Parts: sequence; structure tokens; C-alpha cells
Amino acid sequence: MPNPKWRHSKRRKRARRTHYKAEVPQIATCKTTGEPHLLHHAYVVDGALYYRGQVLIPGKMSAEAAEA
Repeated sequence: MPNPKWRHSKRRKRARRTHYKAEVPQIATCKTTGEPHLLHHAYVVDGALYYRGQVLIPGKMSAEAAEA
């Protein structure tokens, strides 16, 4: 792996590193539940796991209600 032949200044090093900042997470609101969540992530509401407004894994409360 190549190594620099001369030392880079502090200013040059810091200017390069300014682009590595963390971005602000994008938060969306679910149309089904109205809960805020991160985009492209599953989220839990009342024990049920949701993704894109659909229930992936029903919670204990909704499973008992479906059986009754």
C-alpha cells in the first residue's frame, strides 16, 4: 500500500475529514398507525411488528383478539 512521501498539513487533513459527518436520520410517519419511524426499518406498535404499514408479526394482544 502506498504511503505519503511528504507530511500533509493539519488543515489539509481536517478539510478531508469534514465529509465524514453523520447525516440526520429520515423519519417518516406511518399511514396505518400514525407512529413516527425510521425509513426502511421495521417498527413496533403495541407489540406488533410493522413494516411499510403492514403487520409482519402480530403482537400478543392482537393475536388473542383474532382467536376470540
